[in-house]
Amino acid sequence: MTTSATTVHAFRDDALGDLDATGVAARIASGEITTREAVAAAIDRAEAVSELAAVETADFERALDAADAPRGGPFAGVPTFVKDNVDVAGLPTGQGSAAFTPRPARSDSPAVTQLVSAGLVSLGKSRLPEFGFSPTTEFADAEPVRNPWNPLYSSGASSGGAAALVASGVVPIAHGNDGGGSIRIPSAACGLVGLKPTRGRMLADPQDRSMPVRLVTQGVLTRTVRDAAGYYAAAETHYRNPKLPPIRLVRGPSSTRLRIGVVVDSVNGTATDDETRTAVRATADLLSDLGHHVEEGPLPVGPEFVEDFSIYWGFLSFALCAGGKKMLGPDFDKARTDNLTRGLDALYRRNVAKTPRVLYRLQRTAHRAAQLFGTYDVILSPVLGHTTPKLGFLSPAQSFDDLFEKLITYTAFTPLNNAAGTPAISLPLHTTAAGVPLGVHFSAAHGDERTLLELAFELEQARPWRRIQD
Repeated sequence: MTTSATTVHAFRDDALGDLDATGVAARIASGEITTREAVAAAIDRAEAVSELAAVETADFERALDAADAPRGGPFAGVPTFVKDNVDVAGLPTGQGSAAFTPRPARSDSPAVTQLVSAGLVSLGKSRLPEFGFSPTTEFADAEPVRNPWNPLYSSGASSGGAAALVASGVVPIAHGNDGGGSIRIPSAACGLVGLKPTRGRMLADPQDRSMPVRLVTQGVLTRTVRDAAGYYAAAETHYRNPKLPPIRLVRGPSSTRLRIGVVVDSVNGTATDDETRTAVRATADLLSDLGHHVEEGPLPVGPEFVEDFSIYWGFLSFALCAGGKKMLGPDFDKARTDNLTRGLDALYRRNVAKTPRVLYRLQRTAHRAAQLFGTYDVILSPVLGHTTPKLGFLSPAQSFDDLFEKLITYTAFTPLNNAAGTPAISLPLHTTAAGVPLGVHFSAAHGDERTLLELAFELEQARPWRRIQD
């Protein structure tokens, strides 16, 4: 473990060095290092930063065996982790919950099959909060996942374990998924690039396909834009949705100047905090200096969206609580879930009569977003309503009413893209006064990940983000 002031990271002079996934893959392809050396280095790093509590299930022996017979792909031999809410054959899928005893999965999820088709080697499962419902990876009665930039702070969620592993240098890329900001929120907290793809872009996990509004999309968290661009291009070679324009490999910025709308406050009625507002305004100024047309822009939804998404959030918990024994195992016990899960379940039960209206309005969100992107190419906004909090602020051990009020204020911007199905990316362009990363958020039209990646390349070059190892 290496520490500097309050940071915790595992960067060192080994097979991985300080390279991103693209760099590690190139090193393997050239014969400079072997896949086994890369995997062994990642295992050593994971053990060195165990205090971050980011690993749910270590699968190190199988990873070393896989390293001896690596598959091809643009990221051949690069180590990674899989979030513990999708199936990996032979490993339990715990969903971050103590309410049931997980059983080893019989086969890989389609999301995992697509992930490893790029050549990535999984070292095991990363931690998430219970069922991915919370924007912080904390638990009622277990150690939280800690932020590598300052272990007193949240790593975000629900892909919080993945974010901590990538930010601390254990692996350069890790699987995540996003149903309300779960790739973008931990990326903002931990200083990473987090792209949520368009709905239908990636192969879906089976449980996601059964939902009346498909919020969840699969993806990855990375430290560089080129890794994000490279991964989504590689994923297209395994599966490409013919209803969406291809992303193809994005190699750098575009010369096209964009129409960018800026949104600073959300529809929830709470003003964004000063540090976050300043970061968004500074980003808008940078974009203007780069030649883009930047102006204040509207949100495509009104205050009713907060209630609609909250009730649907509750519906997801209700579905799990009601069907847990069938979906998760006969020993599932709702009483062993945390206050957030039980509170969301109760919230939905109180509002069940509103379900048809909620579903209709959420499904209409895509149409309203399309109208907005007829005017703008990109919307710039905060990722979150305020800066990353310390651990405990969003703990599920507190009462549901207190916690939920905080969650509505905090997760003020990201859920809109999940309801609309549009792509969005978090970029770590700023830092808080406490020294923790502060991300900003960019959204684009349905199917237009390419514009987001081109813009991300431009911003990465114009204002390179901090590195934890410096």
